[in-house]
Amino acid sequence: MSDHILDATKMIQDTPRMEAALIDAPDAGFANIWKVGCEIERELNESNQIIRQQQLLDEENLRLQERIKRLEEAGDAMVSHAKALGMDGTGLVKRWSKAKEAKP
Repeated sequence: MSDHILDATKMIQDTPRMEAALIDAPDAGFANIWKVGCEIERELNESNQIIRQQQLLDEENLRLQERIKRLEEAGDAMVSHAKALGMDGTGLVKRWSKAKEAKP
């Protein structure tokens, strides 16, 4: 993969903000680069925090989906057992079917 755009003499900048800080105020040089670097690091930390929160939400979502699956399996087993005992006339089967359909 090439770092060049159409004109081979023009390199794609991978640190445009840092380079701009130096070019915009060459006399301030290091101070500007330091300031921009700190801003970039803060943004990176915020982004990493958001990513971690999303990962935690994804893990919680998976845990809840697995719990729902276990509850549905248990409910299905109870309905099956109730039918075997002749209790399906109590409305249990109908209520369970309706509850399972109520998923968002």
